[in-house]
Amino acid sequence: MGLQIGDTAPDFEAQTTEGSIRFHDWIGDSWAVLFSHPKDFTPVCTTELGYMAKIKPEFDSRNVKIIGLSVDTTSDHEAWAKDIEETQGTAPNYPIIGDADFKISKMYGMLTADVSGDPKARTPADNQTVRNVFVIGPDKKVKLILVYPMTTGRNFDEVLRVIDSLQLTAQHKVSTPVNWKQGEDVIIAGSVSNEEAKEIFGDWEAPKPYIRIVPDPATRERVPA
Repeated sequence: MGLQIGDTAPDFEAQTTEGSIRFHDWIGDSWAVLFSHPKDFTPVCTTELGYMAKIKPEFDSRNVKIIGLSVDTTSDHEAWAKDIEETQGTAPNYPIIGDADFKISKMYGMLTADVSGDPKARTPADNQTVRNVFVIGPDKKVKLILVYPMTTGRNFDEVLRVIDSLQLTAQHKVSTPVNWKQGEDVIIAGSVSNEEAKEIFGDWEAPKPYIRIVPDPATRERVPA
């Protein structure tokens, strides 16, 4: 069975465009986003890497580290970065892992164990399953897995939205409803009894007994004293 939400993210050592890392040590006490690419110099991925560089401050403000991966060497990544800056206006300002031996792609279930050979002999279509987004918590557990086709650019604003929800629900006994954004109402977690909910939240709206709606508890933390 492949990697699932709640599993420990596999640890690894790798060369990146910013030097050698051990993944769990690199994450440290932060959250992390690992997003993967089937090959360097591919058009959709070029736009994605540039956009992530532009919005990196949004991830920084949430204590989230960004790291890319592509099935090529780090020297190829460095050449690709020049194209990304030229065409997208911003060069990658985060590390990109070189996975020319397919080790990490296999470890994360993006390529099958029998893949081998020269990565330059493989086309992007050969690696089309290397189009994942993994969000990993400070506990090194996988919190989110998204898989995109090669023809569809990823929505990293949605990744930020999910991280907001993950971080909120890790701190408070709530869940977030459809299309939720910071500051909007939330739902009291089903694991919380009415008695406990009364102590934590006070009153709530309940269109059904199992849908108990309260204001975003983090809004109180964001209001200046």
